[in-house]
Amino acid sequence: MPVQTPIAVADRVHGFSYAIRNIVTEAKKVEASGRRVRYLNIGDPVPFGFAPPPAAVEALQRALRDGRDGYVPSPGIPEAREAIAQDWTRHGFPAVPDRVLVTAGTSEGIELTLTALVNPGEAVLVPSPTYPLYTAVLAKIGAVASYYRTDPGHGWLPDLEHLESLITSKTRALVVIDPNNPTGAVYPEPVRRALIALAEQYDLVILADEVYGDLAYDGAVPSLGSLEPDAPIISFSSLSKAYLAPGWRSGWLVVGRSPRLDDLLAALKKLADGRLCSNGPAQYAIAPALLGDRSYQDGLRAALRERANVTTAAFNQMPGMSVVPPRGAFYAMPKVELRPGDTDEQFILQLLRSTGVLCVYGSGFGMPVSAGFFRVVFLAAPEELNEIYTAIAQFTREYRSA
Repeated sequence: MPVQTPIAVADRVHGFSYAIRNIVTEAKKVEASGRRVRYLNIGDPVPFGFAPPPAAVEALQRALRDGRDGYVPSPGIPEAREAIAQDWTRHGFPAVPDRVLVTAGTSEGIELTLTALVNPGEAVLVPSPTYPLYTAVLAKIGAVASYYRTDPGHGWLPDLEHLESLITSKTRALVVIDPNNPTGAVYPEPVRRALIALAEQYDLVILADEVYGDLAYDGAVPSLGSLEPDAPIISFSSLSKAYLAPGWRSGWLVVGRSPRLDDLLAALKKLADGRLCSNGPAQYAIAPALLGDRSYQDGLRAALRERANVTTAAFNQMPGMSVVPPRGAFYAMPKVELRPGDTDEQFILQLLRSTGVLCVYGSGFGMPVSAGFFRVVFLAAPEELNEIYTAIAQFTREYRSA
């Protein structure tokens, strides 16, 4: 029998990386050794005791009981698209159902949009640090991620001058994640307007990742499109975060009313046809979630604020550590003073193996490997967070003294 060689994979896979999930492989090895692992790597509220609103749960259960198990229209069921359009309109971004697509979470909406918009070799402006799905998809389609700085010295706000310096004739889009994952930043209105102005000046499409819009601690953040409804803006959101149902994979995108986006909308619908549809039964929960009682979000924001305060106080008291206080969502980006020659990934792996605490290294979000940033997810109860942060502090003292 001839020698069998491994089957080669496509070149595009080699550029595809998603650190939030990839690092779990190391955590499983630690668990196999008998140590408990505390997972602070994925922004999933469900394992920490948070649950979706009852009306949404009942709507999903009713859809299953009623046998709504077949394919649904590729753009989404009419009642879901109508509810999304109504919700975005009442929050200042005028929308119609025909310009709404229901997707398998925000992630699918982002991938569909980048695929429809960006050619190989063209560029998309993404914040640094960024949510790594953007760079993973850009690598897959052969496009370029142009990282614009956000400044931890100014609350992780975008460096507008640096952003503008990156724009070339090949730049197609600007990604804005607000409230921000992974930093927890919330952008003030002047910054948001400046981002829109730059996009208009250079004819860029804004991809407004607004999945955490209801989770700013001082109250919901208006959609970016509410500031300029005629700008070329596509807004993304889902039931995953503020509605506490990430496993339902029920998200959407809203294409702004600008006629400049009509061809892109048609392309998005064409690609959506090719994947048939997103999760059908979960779509029946969208209207009850968006148009029903959302008072529970007041308690959710208060709970997140408390956890953010615990996180900020803990890291800013640790020698060799600092963190910018988050203002929304459930993430923070602490910074550790690395030993000479160490990388952020080495620090995180040592932390995991020594304490069982799993975070994600900052270079997985596009930060320099030597900068010492890493992301924590602070969804655990405050008392558990204090235990975890005590373990991190002890490890860091030992790490710095070694």
